[in-house]
Amino acid sequence: MNVRAPAVAGMFYPSEPAMLAGEITEYLDQVGENRLCPGFPKIVIVPHAGFIYSGAVAAHAYDLLRPARGVVKRVVLMGPCHRVAVRGLALPGASAFDTPLGRIPIDAQGEDLVRKLPQVCVMPATHAQEHAIEVQLPFLQQVLGPFSLLPFVVGAASPEQVAEVIEKLWGGEETLIVISSDMSHYRPYAAARAMDEGTAKAIVDLDPGINHEQACGATPISGALLVAQRRGLKPRLLDLRNSGDTAGGKDRVVGYASFAFEDERRGSPRAYSAEHGKVLLDAARQSIGAGLAIAPVPELPDHAWLRELRASFVTLKQKGRLRGCIGMLEATRPLGTDVLANARAAAFSDPRFKALTKPELASLEIEVSVLSRPARIIFEDHADLLRQLEPGKDGLIIESGSGAAARRGTFLPQVWESIPESEQFIAQLKLKAGMPADTRTTACRFKRYRVVKWTESGASRA
Repeated sequence: MNVRAPAVAGMFYPSEPAMLAGEITEYLDQVGENRLCPGFPKIVIVPHAGFIYSGAVAAHAYDLLRPARGVVKRVVLMGPCHRVAVRGLALPGASAFDTPLGRIPIDAQGEDLVRKLPQVCVMPATHAQEHAIEVQLPFLQQVLGPFSLLPFVVGAASPEQVAEVIEKLWGGEETLIVISSDMSHYRPYAAARAMDEGTAKAIVDLDPGINHEQACGATPISGALLVAQRRGLKPRLLDLRNSGDTAGGKDRVVGYASFAFEDERRGSPRAYSAEHGKVLLDAARQSIGAGLAIAPVPELPDHAWLRELRASFVTLKQKGRLRGCIGMLEATRPLGTDVLANARAAAFSDPRFKALTKPELASLEIEVSVLSRPARIIFEDHADLLRQLEPGKDGLIIESGSGAAARRGTFLPQVWESIPESEQFIAQLKLKAGMPADTRTTACRFKRYRVVKWTESGASRA
């Protein structure tokens, strides 16, 4: 096999796999946003400096792709050339790319779709030392899992030529488009900030007229903007900083931004609705019925949002009293599969209750909650933590210790209904996690999440 080896591992990012994976996780976990809506971006724009400079900015886009794990199977990745000039868009002439996290195969079928276009060429030399493509790969591997790759180094080409390649490879939900670009280069902090804000506005406004003074990846960005115009996608600015904000001085800085392109025709962002809830509640009841051998094993509808990697809880009540509650705090499987498994577990495997019986099923009330990704809470002391909490909205995870001494517990946002006071909420959460009542809050780690929930009475609430 002709494999492109890592060129900047150990310089732009760690070369040791465990250290690299840990650093990416740290960047992703620092993203504070925990939006809860179906879908994920079709296109992202991300910076490509060393991780210490731009990793935290790129993480804002990659965090939105976590639900795409197992759904996205192919990544079209475009970045500018920094080392060897090229005319057009260059494929690498390799069968795979290696990173410290493993091997990524090149998508041969995709290559065949575009190889005959006059602006596409094969040029291994321009890929050999190019960092703009390489630095995105570990993030993609960690977020998406296995996928095939179509990497293009973009040189002297028009935005329309780039757009033609993107259109050829557009595909469906299985294909993600990634544009790798930094913003302005080597200007004083204030001047760079002003220029980058103007460039970000142009991108959000779908203006394909940006130049290479504004962004080194201006050509692939402009091509993506042309496609977005035609397909009704709207860019959203996620983060905008420069090296003076992250890890450098402010005399000569490089700008970094991340963007996500969402489908404007479906609403931005789309929201979970009563229709989503009905599908999940029906699936949960059917799963319990199958466990009681009075219904067939449920088959999930062919909806894309059910295939997204999401975490859920299923809560069962009998005459208003808890009858079982099982769920996942971290997404590990497709949402539809997660709800089926949690419903069955809540009915038959919650250690606090006996297994559900057939006579109970008719009067059983089912509630399904879909969770956002838990986001870390940074706080100075106990009082600061309490100030940051939003009663009635925040689900809370508490963690302490490690190994055999590790403790962990959670309260869904619904628990605020019975424990409405923040001080007591924290105290009871410590006890639920098996911690002594006098455990110092500063010795614990906290994450918050939001939920959207549906009950069989028909109500939904985010």
